[in-house]
Amino acid sequence: MSTSVRKPSVAAEPVTSVLPPTDIPSYNHEQNSDDDVLAALGYKPEFKRHFSLWTTFCVSFAVLGLLPSFASTLYYGMGYAGTAGMVWGWIIAMVFIQCIAMGMAELCSSMPTSGGLYYAAAVLAPPGWGPLAAWVTGWSNWLVQVTGAPSVDYALASMILAAASITHPNFVPTDWQTFLLTTLIMVLHAVISSMPTKWIAEFNSYGSTLNIIALVVVIIIIPASTTRADQGLPKFAPAADVWGDIYKGTDWSDGIAVLLSFLSVIWTMSGYDAPFHLSEECSNANIAAPRAIVLTSAIGGLFGWFLQVVVAYTVIDIDAVLNSDLGQPWAAYLLQVLPQKTTLALLALTILCGFSMGQGCMVAASRVTFAYARDGCFPFSTWLAQVNKTTKTPVNAVWFNCAVGVALTLLIFGGEYAIGAIFSIGALAAVVAFSIPIFIRVFFVGDRFRPGPWNLGKMSMPIGAAGCAFVALMVPILCFPSLTGKDLDATSMNWTCLVYGGPMLGAMVWWLVSARKWFKGPRVNVEHRMFGREDAGRDGKEEEAGSSGSDADRKVMEVA
Repeated sequence: MSTSVRKPSVAAEPVTSVLPPTDIPSYNHEQNSDDDVLAALGYKPEFKRHFSLWTTFCVSFAVLGLLPSFASTLYYGMGYAGTAGMVWGWIIAMVFIQCIAMGMAELCSSMPTSGGLYYAAAVLAPPGWGPLAAWVTGWSNWLVQVTGAPSVDYALASMILAAASITHPNFVPTDWQTFLLTTLIMVLHAVISSMPTKWIAEFNSYGSTLNIIALVVVIIIIPASTTRADQGLPKFAPAADVWGDIYKGTDWSDGIAVLLSFLSVIWTMSGYDAPFHLSEECSNANIAAPRAIVLTSAIGGLFGWFLQVVVAYTVIDIDAVLNSDLGQPWAAYLLQVLPQKTTLALLALTILCGFSMGQGCMVAASRVTFAYARDGCFPFSTWLAQVNKTTKTPVNAVWFNCAVGVALTLLIFGGEYAIGAIFSIGALAAVVAFSIPIFIRVFFVGDRFRPGPWNLGKMSMPIGAAGCAFVALMVPILCFPSLTGKDLDATSMNWTCLVYGGPMLGAMVWWLVSARKWFKGPRVNVEHRMFGREDAGRDGKEEEAGSSGSDADRKVMEVA
């Protein structure tokens, strides 16, 4: 008979947990400090911890994919407000996005689990509201994740076909070709994401290194090789025009146009939550994962702005870029300002980076699906929550997300506004999911939050409040159409509110009809008090179980 190894209570670990602080984890084998923290959160370790700070950052930076993300969303960043919107918009949006990232990192340090924001919302919500907070956050975040790979892979397929059109001017891609190529890329990403964690970490390490190198190369090559002078123009556009001229891409005022251009920034920067979802596969998770979140947002924001500035100073004709027959603004821009061979070379770099980014999105999405299925959020959750015995990865979740992604790319046949919805839903769902637990933390929690080893100290509240204010502004803005009045019709409508609101409305109907009766939030290996209970996760001092506590409150958690 094995002898259990006794550990201190939940209160002894630097976590904010669904479990009462007096619960005492008990194991049948020795565990490291990461596993102790995870057990205090209510979960047993199921993955190999092969991710370090660097490799976790690599996955996150690959998901961010600055170069391919910028290429994919140039239509929005440049098309709404032109160069002034690009350079000013990125700076303004990044200040607030960094606030959200730091607030998220603080939560990650206190709750380093694959459930991420969903788990945090459940724990921090006021008494009785935890399951609903988890439900809304979880579904919104899942919509971010499940649309990530198909949107990236669609843009990647479009770039590949645009490159073919540049070299063969008579070639005009069809919707079927775009769909089939997107599907092929997604299947390849699913295969890679089903491999052992160590292999995935190495692949993403190489991919992120390529992303960083390619980004620097592009930032240097464009201003060095631009053909503006050959076209009778100054090598760079005048600063007054770049910073002061707002392109009339919408019927709205200039201020609203700049806010609309934030869609590009928000979607591009929405991958910094990946370390949160990989924290159960990361060593020294409550320090390395939050650091990876902040590094991804900060480095991504800085280099992203450099790229914005380079493009803003070299673009010649915005209308030609947006309305090119190539059907891909990034390819059209490169061809406008560079020789053809240089254009194809930089487009090839973007494609390689896009492949790495799509694979990172697939990995992150599978971990989110696994975490939510582990808690019974989906039909067939038992099957989705299985970890492959050979690879030690959630293979079923990977292929489920792949199937959903392929179904989403059928929107290609609905036209550019229909397929464009997978970009807008990603931006809107991201800011909603990212901000819910931060909002609860700032305005409702009080001293029930126990900061982890990485925290913001006294700046936690003002930083979190700034991030939430930004989200409150951007949620309605992201639903605005670019046209107004009599010019607005079904073909030019912004379908974000429907594409995002439809699934979320369905989730809420499910909640009211059925889920509220059985969904209790994160499932752990012990019965516990309702989320948000006054003594759940206090400031670390163990408390005597009073008369109000049930036997389950004092039950020892057994981790097999």
